[in-house]
Amino acid sequence: MPLHHLPPARPTLHGHFSPHLAPALIIDPGDTVRFECLDAMWCTQRPEHWPWPRFEPKHSPQDDGHALTGPISIRGAEPGMMLEIAINAIIPGHWGWTWSWPTGERARALGVQGHTQHMQLWTVDSNSMTATDPRGRRVRIKPFMGVMGVTPPEPGIHSTTPPRIWGGNMDCKELVAGSTLYLPVGVPGALFSVGDGHALQGDGEVCGTAIEVPVRQLDLTFTLRTDLPTAAPLARLADPRAWLTFGFDPDLNTASLTALNHMLDLIMRLHDVPRNEALALASIAADLRITQIVNGAQGVHCILRDDAIAFSV
Repeated sequence: MPLHHLPPARPTLHGHFSPHLAPALIIDPGDTVRFECLDAMWCTQRPEHWPWPRFEPKHSPQDDGHALTGPISIRGAEPGMMLEIAINAIIPGHWGWTWSWPTGERARALGVQGHTQHMQLWTVDSNSMTATDPRGRRVRIKPFMGVMGVTPPEPGIHSTTPPRIWGGNMDCKELVAGSTLYLPVGVPGALFSVGDGHALQGDGEVCGTAIEVPVRQLDLTFTLRTDLPTAAPLARLADPRAWLTFGFDPDLNTASLTALNHMLDLIMRLHDVPRNEALALASIAADLRITQIVNGAQGVHCILRDDAIAFSV
């Protein structure tokens, strides 16, 4: 299948989702696109001192959000379908940053009200899969993309900050290379965009950022599916082999119930059981985890490993 290349340039960069955006590339189902992405803050090189060197020209409000590359239009994609995105490779750039900036009630509750903002630089080595800070502290990285989304059907400019049923700023650390994301198609062509590379993040993304990185190579393969439910995003993990469902809402309890409801739908399909039995199975075999709590619409994901429910032979 064809391999397309989409580098970050003025015709391919934007900081919002909109059905009015012209596609940067039109592909066929089964094609692979090799993206390059700026970091979330549109930096053009390692940020050492403020103001950071950032991509220009930028236009407000269209470029106020994360730096996204795209959008990609997939021939034949229509509402009612699911867009399958196979994540084949993610190679981060050589630097990254983490910026801690809690404000208001959150800052008070965490005991950092009145403290200065903290910015930490990292040197990223994709060969050893590590990141090292100026004090020599080293962490093992697991790169993933914070924002992968299709365009909502409503007209206008849509912020890149909150996650939605169309994907977007999900910040799910499970979506590493080898996994597959499924997104409901909202508009003809789907208009998929990606950005916000992360070298490493804990569940919750509690300070507001991960190790934010540019991405030198991101290979995604796009396929259309008509055999999956289209109410919300869905993911397939490779290691461990598992299914993952999502919930997004300003209220964390509601987000949890949404992710769980989608998992019950999946268990009913996978195991041919009624909903009350699916709930019992989920209670012993599925794991609810906080995806992130910092993007307005908070995120919860529910994981069901393939080996969690086995059959005796």
